[in-house]
Amino acid sequence: MQKPLAGLSRRNVFRELTAGVTLLAIAIPLNIGYAQIAGLPPTAGLYALIVPTIVYALLVSSRQLIVSPDAAAAALVASSIGGLATAGSADYSTLALAQAIICGILFVLMAVFKLGFIANFLSKPILVGFVGGLALDILVSQIAKMLGVKIDSGGEFTDKVVGLVTGLGTLNPWSALIAALSVAVLVVGQRFLRRVPWALIVLVVATVAVVLTGLVDAGVDVLGEVPAGPPTLTWPVIDWSMWLMLVPSAIALTMVTTAEGLLVSRAYGDKRDYSTRPNRDLFAFGAANIAAGASGSFAMGSSTSRTAAMDQAGSRTQLPSLVLAVGTLLLLLFGTALLADIPSPAIGAIVGVAILPLLGIGDFRMLWRADRFEFAIAAACFLVTLFIGSIAGIVVAFVLALVNLAKRAANPPIDVLAAGDSPAESLLGEAPIGTVTAPGVVVVRLAAPLFFANGSVFADAVKKAAKAEPEGSVRHVVIDMEAVTDVDVTGAESFAALVEWLEARGIELGFSRVRSDARARLTELGLLGEHRVFDTNRAAITALAGAPQTQRDS
Repeated sequence: MQKPLAGLSRRNVFRELTAGVTLLAIAIPLNIGYAQIAGLPPTAGLYALIVPTIVYALLVSSRQLIVSPDAAAAALVASSIGGLATAGSADYSTLALAQAIICGILFVLMAVFKLGFIANFLSKPILVGFVGGLALDILVSQIAKMLGVKIDSGGEFTDKVVGLVTGLGTLNPWSALIAALSVAVLVVGQRFLRRVPWALIVLVVATVAVVLTGLVDAGVDVLGEVPAGPPTLTWPVIDWSMWLMLVPSAIALTMVTTAEGLLVSRAYGDKRDYSTRPNRDLFAFGAANIAAGASGSFAMGSSTSRTAAMDQAGSRTQLPSLVLAVGTLLLLLFGTALLADIPSPAIGAIVGVAILPLLGIGDFRMLWRADRFEFAIAAACFLVTLFIGSIAGIVVAFVLALVNLAKRAANPPIDVLAAGDSPAESLLGEAPIGTVTAPGVVVVRLAAPLFFANGSVFADAVKKAAKAEPEGSVRHVVIDMEAVTDVDVTGAESFAALVEWLEARGIELGFSRVRSDARARLTELGLLGEHRVFDTNRAAITALAGAPQTQRDS
């Protein structure tokens, strides 16, 4: 088993500690903002940086992936719990704890049963659309916060937009000025000096300015008092009916985190030449979420932006996460008074700039150029998530994933093969349309499993190939089964109907290159029957058409 803090050595310990200080400067302001997005007190965001972060760092196989609540997770928490309790209430916080624990249990179950592959259904178009819809919903709330306009941050997207537009008359000019300057500093600073903790600088400068000028009296909102002290162990006590009502949103959170987290983990492992273990990473996510639910926080996910920042800082271990946990604990013990006067417009600017990349504008452009159908999938997920809700968005995402999969599987490559005259050819190549493989013989290759989505398509292609020459000239049809790894019942029924069609026309059916692992399945479904089976395509042609066998196929 991999030891904790793999990759740490005397040579890099100072660099890792320095990276941890950078991570602390990035994470604290962002987590305060994400807690507000989720409808929770600032401490919920800060508590996530202590016990859950330590648990994750000691269990995960990835040396670099950073765990934390993120903007998408916070928005999902708000949208899913907002209809069950009032944001800011004790019941709301309790439901957030329960939701994190359910997420943790789901992660652990996925790790135990090795179900990480399920996340592969969340393809890039689906993630782009789903996360983009959440990001735009968040952005509207943050713009309102930056302008000092009061809206219902837990309401529907359309209600937020209407509230923002109709509330522009109450805009606070000082709030707008603080937000504009903060955005300018963040954008310009990150463009030219990425390693500088601009978010922390913005918070410090904005807070000092508000305190010295008394802008609170001018209507600028501030964070307010943050309770001091470390997180305490707790456990949500709610009815079983409420636990069950939280399951759909927990599934959505788990799936999104699994897809993004495992992808980023594998990408950085490949980039920095170390191995990762997906199921162990899932277990680490599970333990971190259970720890979050038991220590006053909310659902944890992977932070792509912070992982990238640590990679740029030269970090190659989980030590920065431990530095982050210790630094946050010290802040909660001795420095919460420093947080009370942080202006909300500055927090809104930090979160707004952080989530802008999640809108996926560049990804939408790429999808439009590359594949219009996948663009449509992303757009559908985006609109459903934005106007109906996050849970509906994740359901539509999975349905569209299956539709996309079936669409592609329903049109597999189906080729009539040419015999070829070169002894150097180990496999038969694709024949010109309308021709046969050899006199009286057609060899057809299906490059996919035979199942419900493509059974009729394959049967039609074989019929068309058998009728390509004048009627009666094709006496044998050979199915190249090398790429057919499986057959389902519906595919078998389509194939049986094809056999009847061929027999009615006096055409003999045969098989070639049947995989050993698929033969039992074909026999069980009655597809092989008494039909002849050839080791190679050339052997089939030699036997059926009398052509010389120049070389055996592989």
